[in-house]
Amino acid sequence: MHLTARDPETILAEVFGHAVFRGQQGDVVRHVTDGGDAVVLFPTGAGKSLCYQVPALCRPGVAIIISPLIALMRDQVEALKQAGVPAAMLNSSLNADEARIVRDDLREDRLKLLYVAPERLVTAGFQQMLQDAHISLFAIDEAHCVSQWGHDFRPEYRELSGIAANFPGVPRMALTATADPATRADIIDRLGLQNATVFASSFDRPNISYTMVQRQKGREQLLDFLSTRRGESGIVYCLSRKKVEEAATWLNGQGVRALPYHAGMDAGARSRNQDAFIKEDGVVMTATVAFGMGIDKPDVRFVAHLDMPGSIEAYYQETGRAGRDGDPAAAWMCYAMSDVVLRRRMIDDGAAPEEVKRVERSKLNALLNICETTTCRRQAILSWFGEAHPGNCGNCDNCLTPADTWDATDAVIKAMSAIYRTGERFGMMHVVDVLTGKATEKVERLGHDKLAV
Repeated sequence: MHLTARDPETILAEVFGHAVFRGQQGDVVRHVTDGGDAVVLFPTGAGKSLCYQVPALCRPGVAIIISPLIALMRDQVEALKQAGVPAAMLNSSLNADEARIVRDDLREDRLKLLYVAPERLVTAGFQQMLQDAHISLFAIDEAHCVSQWGHDFRPEYRELSGIAANFPGVPRMALTATADPATRADIIDRLGLQNATVFASSFDRPNISYTMVQRQKGREQLLDFLSTRRGESGIVYCLSRKKVEEAATWLNGQGVRALPYHAGMDAGARSRNQDAFIKEDGVVMTATVAFGMGIDKPDVRFVAHLDMPGSIEAYYQETGRAGRDGDPAAAWMCYAMSDVVLRRRMIDDGAAPEEVKRVERSKLNALLNICETTTCRRQAILSWFGEAHPGNCGNCDNCLTPADTWDATDAVIKAMSAIYRTGERFGMMHVVDVLTGKATEKVERLGHDKLAV
């Protein structure tokens, strides 16, 4: 049984409870409802989901939503069902009986939206099932996963390029909140969307304040940041599972209710902690990046990083989970050069091709540049995404408390000379020891105490 096809504005009001579309939402919805292909580049919180949900209810048939995120599928399907929309998901979290019911509903034309993982979509059996169904549109969410230049490349996304040939005339959408210009071009090329209309809105999140501090005593610095945020919901990201557990334990000992979340936990415990974070107030989630993608909690008031992410895209996506309701929110990061060394080692030891590793190193260096800049951080972040900003945003630490600066020309010349004269093969601390005249055993043994520098 289908909802009666109606105009987008009526669907928006009666099903989703909104009086008007935001920004370019209406343009996207009307374009896809009329049968057009689209590439949607909206920041987190801009309402990308409505861009495919509303056309799905306006057009006859079932919309296939492709997502790598079981948590997002579950949350959106539950919300749609509560709104009276026949929606379902088909993924590894369902048992055999539950999956059979979904397949039967698809065959009998009882669904308006079906969420699936990319791995399932490209299987021969599922493709045959879709050939027998009446498809209204395909929406490829987290589309940056198709690009090897993106921060979350997933090879199975490449196989989605066959949708156009297998389902000619069915509208296709690619949606993402994080893509630099190279990644955007790759999405369009890999998915065969050269003739699609591109809808790109500003990536600026003016309600989010940005602060980046060098790590000295990370936990104490975090606690100082949280001292004015007691009772608020937020996420604290850590690089390792061990650090997630330790941070949660420590925060609870400091009177902050914190719950851990990482892929190594029991699935039931992970689900319980996620539900508590979504449904309760004042919960702090300490997590690896396994947590957050697709989590629809509008009142996350802060996102903190105890370790540096691997790229500006990852940082932007993770911090974008704060302040989705438009109210003031904070992004805080504590970093150290040891983070950079660890991240570089992870890249070098990885299995990716050398060309991809080169890109990953450049992305990491770009994030380090933003950490160390003395200019407006918002301007620097948006510049990475190809967007101009005048600076002086008034809502980042560098704009609110300008850093002291000095002319380092002479110091840099001396440092470069020391690096050259010591053979260009020593680490930073040894070069510093030479420059400052520190008589270490290593300096004296190598005769570097005799150098003019």
